[in-house]
This record gives sequence, structure tokens and C-alpha cells, in this order.
Amino acid sequence: MEKVKRLKREIRAEGTVIKLYKDTVEVNGSIAEWDYIHHDGAAAVVAVTEDGKLVMVRQYRNALDRFTLELPAGKLDDPGEPALECAKRELEEEAGYYTDDFEYLLTVNTTVAFCNEKIDIFLARNLQKTEQHLDEEESIDVEFWSIEDLKQMIYEGKMTDSKTVAGILTYASKYRSMS
Repeated sequence: MEKVKRLKREIRAEGTVIKLYKDTVEVNGSIAEWDYIHHDGAAAVVAVTEDGKLVMVRQYRNALDRFTLELPAGKLDDPGEPALECAKRELEEEAGYYTDDFEYLLTVNTTVAFCNEKIDIFLARNLQKTEQHLDEEESIDVEFWSIEDLKQMIYEGKMTDSKTVAGILTYASKYRSMS
């Protein structure tokens, strides 16, 4: 394994969700500058209804300039917030469902080359309908999809959000036939 040593980290910009840094590192005696984006973390939920449908949210994503179909998810309120508490909050805020029946599925790091974002993904069952509690700058539609249709969208390249793909395929692999 090659030796890498961080020599310096300088903040370049701070946004509402991320902090951008320039890292100066030594790699085998050579000096390099790398971008690093800090994210406090997030949680996502594979929410399954009584009839086996997955609760999905459709929302506009500025970075892609389009609407995407995703698992309900959101960032931690602070770096110390337990991911499960975030998952419970986001399920109700974005999708309008509540439950105490959560199970950890997996953790994904979304873009390991330059960002430390970590998303813990949970399975939620025995859902109780409540109401969405959207922020005023959010517009989210709730939809219900079969696992088969979602898998088909993934395989056709129509669904590319990493947390959503990972959560759906993990749930399908663990609890449903992959046929």
C-alpha cells in the first residue's frame, strides 16, 4: 500500500449542506492537492406498505436539473444525531408515514473519491399514515411502487440515485426473490 500523509486542510467554501476543503497531501514523496467535501451524514428509508409496495418520493434535484424518484431520506440535523432518529423524522416529513418498526439494512458512502457523505439505510414496516411535514422550499410527491418495477428501472438505467439503488437491491436480495 502506498503511503499517504495529509499535510494541510484549508476550508474553501461552506454551504448549507457541505463544506469544501483543499487538502495538501504527500503521496510517496510527491505533493498533491485534492478536493475534499465534508457532509455530516444522512439516513434513508426503504418503507414497505402492507401490500408490499415501496413508498417512494419524487422531487426536483437541482444538481441534475430534473425530478428523481428516491427513497425518503435526509441529512442529519447535526453530526451527533443518531441515523435512526433521522430516518424516522424524514419518513414522516417527506412521505407522511410513521412507524417504530425499523431495521438497519446497510450503509453507503456515496462518492468516496472526494466526499465523506455516509448514508445509513433502514427498512421500515408496519407503517401508519400521518401527514407530510415539508419545509417550505420542498415539493415532494409520494408514490407507491412494486419492487419489480423499481428493479426494472434500475436495470434500464432510469434510476441512478445511489442510496435508492442500494436500498432497493439490498431489500430485494434480503427479503424478496431476485428473479
